[in-house]
Amino acid sequence: MPVFDFVTKRSLWINMLIAFVLVVLFLFLLSTCLGPLTRHGKNKTVPNVIGKPFEEARKILDKSGFDVEVSDSIYSDTIPKGSVLRQVPDGNSIVKISRTVYITINRHVPPVVEMPNLIDFSFRNAELSLKNMGLKVGDTSYIEDFARNTVREQRYHRGEKILPGAKIPQGTMIDLVLANGGGTVTFTVPNLVGMTFGSAKKLIESNGLSFLSVIPEGLIEDTLNAYVVRQDPRRVGEDGRRVTIKSGQTMNVWLSATRPLIDSNLIQSTPEQ
Repeated sequence: MPVFDFVTKRSLWINMLIAFVLVVLFLFLLSTCLGPLTRHGKNKTVPNVIGKPFEEARKILDKSGFDVEVSDSIYSDTIPKGSVLRQVPDGNSIVKISRTVYITINRHVPPVVEMPNLIDFSFRNAELSLKNMGLKVGDTSYIEDFARNTVREQRYHRGEKILPGAKIPQGTMIDLVLANGGGTVTFTVPNLVGMTFGSAKKLIESNGLSFLSVIPEGLIEDTLNAYVVRQDPRRVGEDGRRVTIKSGQTMNVWLSATRPLIDSNLIQSTPEQ
């Protein structure tokens, strides 16, 4: 075992010195070889190609010694189609030469999204909903309605009504018709007592009213066929005069599975204006 004899026949300090010299020599050789392999010290500034057409951006990066790879494509209407939206590493950052630059391209064709149902949304919530879907608010107009700044209609930009769920390109402008907070049509409160909730609902909605609260009395399995047994406001006030209401206002009703005993002559199909 001549190798072991070489080690064991020398003092510990000599063996440690030899080991230290070998480690230093190894590290020196490693740093000398890794330099050319990793191109240590050879850095370049990444050109900023955001907003440039893809082919032009590729030529600029290639000329500067960088590889190019398209990592994604998304849609934006802020820059021309086919242009660079993002790049990694960022433009003007300093990196090693031959680094790959990953870019995101603006799609030529916008993706299709479903139109949300914005009816009864506040204008602010409708605006946020459209933004989240990649859509835009177009023109806004107002109609007479009690629920101020709530959406009453959604339309194509300067066009016809658009139904919820309709397939439309991202970036489409949507016009909103909002309530102005008032109602000009005044009429006598309709008498809903004795009507089914389904019939009462159709009646008041046809006159621009809505329910604020629907309160069941007892167990009700079929709400639409339950009967209205009480309402607020009532048709006649405590002074014996008929109460009036404006379009856009709300009513409260109490429902029961049992039809109340009333004079059928008091039930009117339409309110008096």
